Amino acid sequence: MERWRFRKTSLNLDVKADPLGAPAGKGIALEKVGIEAKQPNSGIRKCIRLQLIKNGKQITAFCPLDGAINFIDEHDEVVVERIGGRMGGAMEISCVRWKVVQ
Repeated sequence: MERWRFRKTSLNLDVKADPLGAPAGKGIALEKVGIEAKQPNSGIRKCIRLQLIKNGKQITAFCPLDGAINFIDEHDEVVVERIGGRMGGAMEISCVRWKVVQ
């Protein structure tokens, strides 16, 4: 266990996987996108593409509340944090690991 912790920090694996590197961060909304849910569920989950202010990387974030996507426009500043779920992502949305908080 000790050897793996050393290898993880020396190779910067935790930094490469996490585009933000913090519990929460700010981003600028670029566009609204609809992502289909995985197999047993059906429906389009409302998400936004945003660019992080900290390092300029683009991520996709989920808008969790009913009708929340209507309050977000392009070029708005939003706060995102990680979705707590299985394997660090949303259960039914693939490739989305962030959610809009504010």
